[in-house]
Amino acid sequence: MDKEKILKRLKELADLIKKHNYNYHTLDKPKITDQEFDKLVKENDILEKKYPSLVLKNSPNQTYGSKIKDNFKKIQHNSQMYSLANAFDNNDIKEFIKRSVKFLNLTNDNDFQYICEPKIDGLSLNLVYKNGNLISAGTRGDGFIGEDVTENILNIKNIPSKLEKDFPDFIEIRGEVFLYKSDFEKLNSRLENKSKFANPRNAAAGSLRQLDISVSHSRPLKFIPHGIGNCSVNFNKIENYYNHLRNWKIIPNNLIKKCDSVEEIIKFYNYINQKRSSIDYDIDGLVVKINSFKLQERLGYVGKNPRWAVAIKFSAEKANTIIQSVDYQVGRTGAITPVARLQPVNLGGVIISNASLHNFDEINKKNINILDLVEIERAGDVIPYVTRLIKKNSKVNTNIKPPRNCPICKSKVLKEKDEAILRCSNTYGCNSQKIGRLVHFVSKKSLNIDGFGEKQVKQLFNLKYINKIEDIFSIENFETEIIRLDGWGKLSFSNLVKSINKSRKISLDKFIYSLGIRFIGEVNAEILANEFKQLNVFISSSNNISMLENIDGLGPKAISSIVDFFSKDTNRETINNLKNHLTISYEENKEFDNFFSNKHLVFTGTLSELSRDEAKYLAKTKGAKILSSISKKTDFLIAGEKAGSKIDKATQLGIKILNEKEFLKKINL
Repeated sequence: MDKEKILKRLKELADLIKKHNYNYHTLDKPKITDQEFDKLVKENDILEKKYPSLVLKNSPNQTYGSKIKDNFKKIQHNSQMYSLANAFDNNDIKEFIKRSVKFLNLTNDNDFQYICEPKIDGLSLNLVYKNGNLISAGTRGDGFIGEDVTENILNIKNIPSKLEKDFPDFIEIRGEVFLYKSDFEKLNSRLENKSKFANPRNAAAGSLRQLDISVSHSRPLKFIPHGIGNCSVNFNKIENYYNHLRNWKIIPNNLIKKCDSVEEIIKFYNYINQKRSSIDYDIDGLVVKINSFKLQERLGYVGKNPRWAVAIKFSAEKANTIIQSVDYQVGRTGAITPVARLQPVNLGGVIISNASLHNFDEINKKNINILDLVEIERAGDVIPYVTRLIKKNSKVNTNIKPPRNCPICKSKVLKEKDEAILRCSNTYGCNSQKIGRLVHFVSKKSLNIDGFGEKQVKQLFNLKYINKIEDIFSIENFETEIIRLDGWGKLSFSNLVKSINKSRKISLDKFIYSLGIRFIGEVNAEILANEFKQLNVFISSSNNISMLENIDGLGPKAISSIVDFFSKDTNRETINNLKNHLTISYEENKEFDNFFSNKHLVFTGTLSELSRDEAKYLAKTKGAKILSSISKKTDFLIAGEKAGSKIDKATQLGIKILNEKEFLKKINL
């Protein structure tokens, strides 16, 4: 084929692809099938690769950005992407509503309306539009920073590059990328066995996160919006926002129902649960959201979950199988968990061969032994677990006995008071606990080091390239050895080093969380960061029990764990070493109200307009710190009706006392 014919064909392909993209995305009236469109794209790609000098300026691949990426760039969300708390039955729904009513200091939920919609099992996406134009698309990531997949989503139906009429100056539109079950089957049928996906969710994630953009463009990905981040205009209700989305050609789920009571919610949940097998995409529950954005704002968030929404998971899927053997896993905190190795069984489309037995008290209670027939259950993404005995094996009596020694390091096993869990006593010498701490340290919620999952951590630990947390930052010393290992190469090692270097700047709350202190999750880590602001201040205060007890929201178990953690020289040494590799900073929220910013507040008595929980939450959003008891450190006592002895103590110490009306005025309510 001569160059003129090739050039002519490339021009024809460019025109055809542009035309069919317009028909598909803008007019929503495709003239050819997806397979026919894919053939045009594939032919264009082959010609461009074979004749790079003839690539057109208006090539379809030029239109959609660079063809192959080196890696995914990080993208910071304008506002945090939260995840939903789970509910599993009717009582959980009633509790969710009861908590909301109590927090808002209402007598009932008569003023509530709820938007209910199926929870799609896909990949979360954040779309940013400025002046109506699509600027970026990012995956959820750790909620703050995700992967920039802007170029990968440009062929997804229902994601317009430009919004039409009445759009805000700025908006973050959130939703789910997924595949229809029918499209998943077609996709898998075209792939080789080793490349096939396990389920539509994995297929959607794998299709979106392609460095070769043309692969993403060729896959029949879909998008459904379900949320909103920052926006330059205010909407009254979710239903109003969804109506605007429809006007912008970003179509919400067609199975949405507005409910006025818990009874309506439960009825709709049962309807969707019965209908889900006939829906052409995977769903794993029903999302319930309070319709009013004003009430959502008042309810706010606790940790990574909004108080105003919950996901009701569908009833767990169950199956019967035989326990073939039992292994013991040792976690980061030394907890020893018995794990049943099962005769493989299909559960909801997934082959299950392992299930948790929780602890030995549960094993005795259920009278479970090896070779027994048992029922296993799996709800959503929860690890499968053994729920009950179905039939005992009468021929063989093989009891499951708790180990006296750690299965990894052979150290003595201990059972703490008021705990059903056995723990390895060798906290700092047990390799399994070391690996657990390393995995926790590099995880998304901690340092978020890409390309450094549990598999890689175990591999490098077992080969003695890393032993302690701080060894991660000296990994370059073993480049020659590591790039020769299976699964590694110069590029993957180089990407790992880049990711490690990117992680060297970390916020104080994430650093505290990354240390893996027992009972210090994301919420407690944030509380501690807001209280102490500097790592050195936190460390120096770590043995001051009375100071820790005065921090609102910090429980006795967390306090005891902090004191114990910092009493160990090993932990202090680790932190001192990490200071040489990390820049740890506390970022003050510049939007904090000046009056209460950095002020210490104590609440007493009964408030009339707000619940005490909402008042505390509001104060925290204005930069205040909440204390449990009066001390010289207290700046203000907020006193409601029937205030007790705290009034007298505040008066003695000369602390300013505000009544509820004065408090509300100060926070501009």
